[in-house]
Amino acid sequence: ADTVATLRALGLATTGAGMNLAEARAPALVERQGLRIGVLSYNAVGPREGWATSRKPGCAYVKVLTHYELDHASPGGPPSIYTFCAPESLESMAADIEALRPQVDLLVVAFHKGVGHVPARVEHYERAVGRAAIDAGADVVVGHHAHIIRGVELHHGRPIYHGLGNFVTVTRALSVSGNDSPERLAWAKKRQQLFGFVPDPAMPTYPFHPDSRHTLLASVVRRADGTLDAGLVPCWIDGAARPVPLGPDAAGPTLDYLRRITAQAGLKTRYEWQGDHVHVLGA
Repeated sequence: ADTVATLRALGLATTGAGMNLAEARAPALVERQGLRIGVLSYNAVGPREGWATSRKPGCAYVKVLTHYELDHASPGGPPSIYTFCAPESLESMAADIEALRPQVDLLVVAFHKGVGHVPARVEHYERAVGRAAIDAGADVVVGHHAHIIRGVELHHGRPIYHGLGNFVTVTRALSVSGNDSPERLAWAKKRQQLFGFVPDPAMPTYPFHPDSRHTLLASVVRRADGTLDAGLVPCWIDGAARPVPLGPDAAGPTLDYLRRITAQAGLKTRYEWQGDHVHVLGA
């Protein structure tokens, strides 16, 4: 409640959280230069204790289920992992999008989704939930949570940014060195073991995967005829943990990284510099 009140007092529209589920599912509505923009936001990760109900504060959500399939006769061995959205949850999200669509010129849906700190990986449910949002009427889908960038795909000409990565993410809470909380320190150590990375010790306020210093800004232009020009601006997290936009002369390594993880994830997308940003194009 404090966060929502503070943001609104600063003139920022909020969505995705509220004092009950109806408030959490309500869109943020903004009008600029005659363009009506609507934003919806859903948590697809958890923790479930943070999800709103009709009588409990929290966030709007899409419920995701996980199935582990043992592919060979070795109990305890590594399984194949399948993830999918609960149908009734997808239907609720689609109803929100369909209700908002006639009210706005541009409809954006954000998802808190993805496996953190792991390069390239896009889970089954992530593709399904992004495409379902587009099918219901969204113009743009933006993913966050993983603390590392993912590739971009186009679905019916609409962009799905599977993960924009970090931006302003400065913290000591997840650092192994100088952490004064036993609980946070234990999680900081376990997190590195679970996800197989070691942060740069020279950046104590940026305890994330080294690859996460490659990051992105989404750039979407809506033309007068309603079509979209999907793009992005490559950025680099500098030594002080600040995001720095990169031009064509400096963005080569970040763009090469984006192309590599896009291919590894099986996304059929091309990225080409045109003007002051990178355009997202179909294969």
